[in-house]
Order: sequence, then structure tokens, then C-alpha cells
Amino acid sequence: MAGADASGAQVKSAVRTVELLEFFAGRPGMHTLAAVQEAVGYPKSSLYMLLRTLVELGWVETDATGTRYGIGVRALLVGTSYIDGDEVVAASRVTLDRLSDDTTETVHLARLDGTSVVYLATRQSQHHLRPFTRVGRRLPAHSTALGKALLASHDDEQVRTLLPETLPSVTEHTITERERLIEELATVRELGYAVDREENTLGLRCFAVAIPYRTPARDALSCSVPVARLTPGHEQLIKDALVDARDRLTLATRRL
Repeated sequence: MAGADASGAQVKSAVRTVELLEFFAGRPGMHTLAAVQEAVGYPKSSLYMLLRTLVELGWVETDATGTRYGIGVRALLVGTSYIDGDEVVAASRVTLDRLSDDTTETVHLARLDGTSVVYLATRQSQHHLRPFTRVGRRLPAHSTALGKALLASHDDEQVRTLLPETLPSVTEHTITERERLIEELATVRELGYAVDREENTLGLRCFAVAIPYRTPARDALSCSVPVARLTPGHEQLIKDALVDARDRLTLATRRL
């Protein structure tokens, strides 16, 4: 167990280091010592020493004044190493390229992490839209087609254990009641795909399928398209392309 001593107890300094890095990762930009302390609640003196150590090691950076802190370049190097070494990401490259060509829309590979989905790979739309996603981006599972496709591979009680009764709203269309979401997950299981109806980003509809190389599923593929450009024919093309991509990636990952 990371951050634990021989007795199994967590090492406080290791836990605080990870919590600090996760704080910066979740809040891009530079932050004052006071703002960091308010968020994490550590004593000012120990927080300052920990930050200075992380700055010296390259995990945290400061601005020109040396009074504000943000995530450092070494975090990027570790994140890149994770992506480069992940077998599913490697296996998905050809599939993502073909899915992008087939749909001409933005496509993603994402992984369930707790109550969120994290983007592992993406191909941007061929329609020259402003990019709205990036590798490493983290979004609530309940508000995304990717997350719903993955949550649907869990049974209802597992979903109740994972998610709170009331879910945070991202847009006016987000499902905020866990039981209502569970009802939709039953439909996802029946149809074999999930839909995000402007629940995470206004003006965008997203379709997703889980990759069943594990049970419950860990990874999913999605395709996002502006609502204004979504015709019934294009929607059906996207669904068919996703099912084809799922089947091809399932074969590619059968030994993982």
C-alpha cells in the first residue's frame, strides 16, 4: 500500500504530498499559500516546507514573485508515462483513428476513476471546432455518456455505493437524482450505448459504449457532436461506428 509503513498505517507526509498534488491538478493555475492552506487545512509552517520541497524537486512551480504555487512539469512527465505505457491506449490508436474517420466528429477513450471519467486519448472533430477536451481531463461520470456507459456495467447496488443520493448539476440538463440515473442505466444496458443529452456541455450530444474486456467495464469510447448538426441519419451512423469500434477494440484488448 502506497504511503503506508510496516504496520499498515498511512505515512502522513506521503498522504499530504499526494493530496497537495491532487489539489493543484484539480485547480489549474497559480495559488497563494493562504488559498492552498484554506483548501487543504495543513498547518502553515509544515505546508510551506512541503511546498518548498516539492518546488525544489520540480513537482510544484512558483510564479515570478515566489508567492504563488501551481503544478510542476514533473507531474506532466509522470502523466505522459502513464499514457505511453498503458496497453489499452496503445491498442486503441487504430480504432480511434478509424472511428474519427467514420464519424468526422470528436472521439474519446476514457477510464472510470471513482465517480469520474478521465480522458486517455482523443481525436478532434474534422469540422474545425474549438477543442473542448484534452487528455487528462476529468469529468463527473453521471453527466457524461462515457460515465453512464461505464456505470451501466455495474449493478444497481454498486452504483448506489459509488454515487451519492444527490448528484452535482453541470448543466440544466444534468441528471441530479441517483435513482433517476439508475433508471437510465437500465436503458443503457438494454440499448448497448449511453447518451449525454447536453448534460455536461450545452449544445453537445455525446454517445458512448463500454469496452467489455473487464467486468465491470473500466474503459469506454465516445463520439461528441453539436446538436445543431445532428440529424437522424448522422446519429445512426455514429451509433453504428461506435458499436463497430467497440467490437474491434474488444478483440484488440482480449488478453489485457
